[in-house]
Amino acid sequence: MEAGLDPETKAKLIASPEAILSDRDLMRALVDAREADLGDNVIDIRGRAMEALESRLDRLESAHETVIAAAYDNQSGTAVVHRAVLGLLECTDLADLVGALQSHIAPLLRIETLRLLVEHGPGLPRLPEDVIVLPEGAVELALAAGRRAPRGEDIQLRRAAIVTEPAHGRRVASEALIPLDLGQGRPPALILMGSADPSRFQPAHGTDLLRFFAQVFRLVLLDRLRA
Repeated sequence: MEAGLDPETKAKLIASPEAILSDRDLMRALVDAREADLGDNVIDIRGRAMEALESRLDRLESAHETVIAAAYDNQSGTAVVHRAVLGLLECTDLADLVGALQSHIAPLLRIETLRLLVEHGPGLPRLPEDVIVLPEGAVELALAAGRRAPRGEDIQLRRAAIVTEPAHGRRVASEALIPLDLGQGRPPALILMGSADPSRFQPAHGTDLLRFFAQVFRLVLLDRLRA
């Protein structure tokens, strides 16, 4: 004769049956035991239903965790960009603004490089040494990354390209290129960001925060150019 549950355990289970119902491992063991009693030629639909529900619950839990992680990343990214924008606004003049990009703003954005690239041309005052001056047409070539046709004037997120490596000044794995329109009569400009993390800037990523940062930077830069 098989030994049953001891009286104390039995009393606890009778008093709180939800302890079993809420435990997936216990419920699975009970269903498996029931199917074993029925034999191989009988299928217990309840067991199959439980398997389907468990699979669905696992998918829902995974989706829930993904949504939470994405929300946390968005919140964290927003806070990072806000701190960087405040850093831009604190710069007093053009030299201070350009010098702060690599020394102060890049660490706030958690990236390795942050450069301002401007094509040589009329309409600009004497620029600080930290500004990288490019020959005419270089911004378009950088955006194209060696392709025959440029990808337009929008933000580019990609693996680091050979054409931009000299501007970074160091080896990076991924990069963001943000074109800047400095107004009529002024040459094209570009914000270049570089990260050692190959997954930091990928084409599938959103660009809203980078676009916001670029808009603020452009306004601050234009104001310092007029000073």
